[in-house]
Amino acid sequence: MQDRAIQILIIDLGSQYTQIIRRSLRYLGFHSIIISPEKSLEWAKINKPKSIILSGGTINISDADTPEIPKEILGLGVPILGICLGMQWLAYIHDKNAIQAIKEGKSYGPVEVSLSESRLFKNLAKKISAWSSHGDSVKNVPAGFDIIATSNNKKVIEAIECADKKLWAVQFHPEVEQTEDENIILNNFASDICGCVKDYDKKNVIEEIRANTKKILGSGTAIIGVSGGVDSTTLAAILTPILGDKLKAFMIDTGGMRKDEIEKVKKIAKKSGINLEVVDKYKNKFIESVGQSIDAEKKRAHFREVYGEVFREVARSCNATHMIQGTLATDLIESGNAGNSALIKTHHNVDLDLGLTEIMPLSDFFKFEVREFAREFGLEELLAGRQPFPGPGLYLRIVGVPVSSELLEIVREADYEVAEILKKHNLYDKIAQTIVALLGVNTVGVKGDGRVYGYSIVVRTVETVDFMTVKGFYLNKEICEEITGALIKHPKIVRVFYDFTPKPPATTEFE
Repeated sequence: MQDRAIQILIIDLGSQYTQIIRRSLRYLGFHSIIISPEKSLEWAKINKPKSIILSGGTINISDADTPEIPKEILGLGVPILGICLGMQWLAYIHDKNAIQAIKEGKSYGPVEVSLSESRLFKNLAKKISAWSSHGDSVKNVPAGFDIIATSNNKKVIEAIECADKKLWAVQFHPEVEQTEDENIILNNFASDICGCVKDYDKKNVIEEIRANTKKILGSGTAIIGVSGGVDSTTLAAILTPILGDKLKAFMIDTGGMRKDEIEKVKKIAKKSGINLEVVDKYKNKFIESVGQSIDAEKKRAHFREVYGEVFREVARSCNATHMIQGTLATDLIESGNAGNSALIKTHHNVDLDLGLTEIMPLSDFFKFEVREFAREFGLEELLAGRQPFPGPGLYLRIVGVPVSSELLEIVREADYEVAEILKKHNLYDKIAQTIVALLGVNTVGVKGDGRVYGYSIVVRTVETVDFMTVKGFYLNKEICEEITGALIKHPKIVRVFYDFTPKPPATTEFE
């Protein structure tokens, strides 16, 4: 984004949720910036933010490799909010005996938190359901600090403050959807405690994306792969008017697309002013390559190899110097490329070494924000309301057995049947994502009074805002029976399962 005075500094301690803090602040109307601990003090001295937030992290404060947060930030005179590991650090730096290490497991999941009087909790009820995910905890409160929230009948300290030093801290995660505070805690901190003024307007973001991309591209030429999903298609529609013939948009028919997907995407592209070329000669190569392994990461690696090969060919054909990707913050976080976050899964569109300069205009944003861009840009609801679909497509929905053309067709038809039933009952648009996968473990069934040995299909429906955390979207008995009845008509499907597991611990997709 263009240069501006940033009011809120987020110091990244390695949490998967760090980008969600930034996303939540955008939702509230505040720009912020994420900086590593090593660079945070220098940045703060130069830019003089109004507030600092210390994120959570994947390690414990007692671990040897805890991020080295500069103690000097305490002397900058600005309010600081510590979240999870950030709270532990604030307590530890004032009293090394404040921390209690959890020897077995972690505190993980929902927790009922009792709140005391504090500016941080203004306009909240006395009790809220919050999301806990930590190992160490604060056992003893440092001198000068007050306990402002507890759980488990006051046995667990959930929040502390030292108003005189402008320090606040919470052990739970106020940034995630599972903490039922409607972002009031972050808003109280930014607006009431720190005096930040709202400076984020989504209407200006599209023009900033265009201007920054054009500046980076300069006199070069770029390619962009359009999958037909919300991210890449919206980005291509945003950039086409400003880049014109300096942007070549293409779609790869990987063989793992949804039913009738190619024609649907071509129609959307035409309506959006995108001149789209379909590259379809690599379908068999994708199937052969991905089918070499049943390991999820190896499948993704094989897919990336062919995917990169197609990109290289298209780049050579138009003498491209740059590659534009619709990569989101979620992709970077899960692939371990956002700050110090851990690897969850490899993404096909991250860290591609193709000899081209990579531009990722959407890398700060989440899925729901890109949908808003699509609507703001005037794209039809067909695009803005589409459910996400992974880049490797149906290849990730054949689990535990080698991919083949036959299995792809089974999953493709099953996916189509489920979507049509959900649409018929006006449920499709209420579900964030529907995953229909084939489980590669054959089981015995009976069809036509005869024994069959066939596949199982699993249907997973979830709801979420940002796809960093999800919860199951529960289908009623009648809908499940209708879906099951439709799917078992296929001669090789004998069982249908339903999966409503939240994320975490599950991820949205099975692979």
